[in-house]
Amino acid sequence: MFTLPKIEKITRDATISHFLLMFGYKLFSLYFPLFLVARNFSLPQVGYTYLLIYLPIALFAPIAGFLNHKINPAILASLGISGYGFYALGMILIPHQIWWGTALFYFWQVLLGISAALFFVSARAILMSSPLESHDRAFGWFYTAPFYADAIAPAVGALFIWKFNFIGVFILSLVLQFFTAIFCLSQLRNQNIKPLDRCFNFQKFCQNYQKVFQRLKKREILSPIFISFSVLLLGGLYFALFVLFLKDSLGWSKNLILFYASLSSFLFLPLSIFLIKHLGKMKSEKNIFQGGLLVGLCSILFGALLPFLNFLTVLLFDTGRSAASLVCNSGRSGLVSQTLKENPEEAGALDTIFSPLGIAFGALISGLIIGFLGYQLLFIFGGAFVILVSLLCKKLAKF
Repeated sequence: MFTLPKIEKITRDATISHFLLMFGYKLFSLYFPLFLVARNFSLPQVGYTYLLIYLPIALFAPIAGFLNHKINPAILASLGISGYGFYALGMILIPHQIWWGTALFYFWQVLLGISAALFFVSARAILMSSPLESHDRAFGWFYTAPFYADAIAPAVGALFIWKFNFIGVFILSLVLQFFTAIFCLSQLRNQNIKPLDRCFNFQKFCQNYQKVFQRLKKREILSPIFISFSVLLLGGLYFALFVLFLKDSLGWSKNLILFYASLSSFLFLPLSIFLIKHLGKMKSEKNIFQGGLLVGLCSILFGALLPFLNFLTVLLFDTGRSAASLVCNSGRSGLVSQTLKENPEEAGALDTIFSPLGIAFGALISGLIIGFLGYQLLFIFGGAFVILVSLLCKKLAKF
């Protein structure tokens, strides 16, 4: 008999908040690279734009971690969700025809990054400070939320864009984020969260990070984190260029890309349930290593077979890479939770830093070298890099 993996109430509420947040964002985010290219952005500029979104997440994460000591994390997470709503409002009001409209556009990307830092640091701190049976499994649930959103949101967004242009989908996103912020605050505010420390100050902040770095610099901890970061770098490559690859190299239409995005996410749902059930059965280090190897292998095969790719083979390799990434990222968050269980605020901040830094620099690097490498070699070299890092780190740490 099929049964769902165990999910505690706090994990469920955090995952639902993450799902609703991503649903509102993914109403239009799939079309973002196409939107940028339509505005005459070059491929390197596409990479710069993602850097402007994701780098502020990493830079602001320690500040968000500091605030989590003094303010209820549920309040900060809700403020972060509200920031997504203000971003949608900014996209509605931005004056594209005026010369300073571009500068204002970049400002909104930075604001989106800061908002994301508030939500993700706070949500991670809530989960990491909770008495969970398996943090790997809890983060498996949390990290699948964007896939659930991907199954529906792009289709809904396409309908609103077709009917009302982009202003319609931004208004829908704005309204949805408003109600998501209310849900997050009401459900998570009174959960079993680590008590606040109103006297927390900058000196304690520095002392905590000194303790944190002392624990993380151990070879058996740092090596798996390096593997996860290499996976995130490769993820940044796909994040920035995958949709453009489908359009330019495979000649897919926008409607086919939309259908693919919805179908792949929908088919990923049962696979994610299977993966979550098994995440808690293995050590975090093993999840990270096995996930890294499979991510690299899928990328190499994807690039090597590029001339022969069709809809089904793209679906197969992309789903395999996404599944392996889920296992690897959940393992990293579980490892950080266990290693830094006495400092969940700092753990949430550091775990949040890894993802945006990897995606930001992966997108930036891929935008800079795509011109002379091309998609095929980029996918192959990216996968080979992840496998090489995984094997070297496993040999060094002997886990």
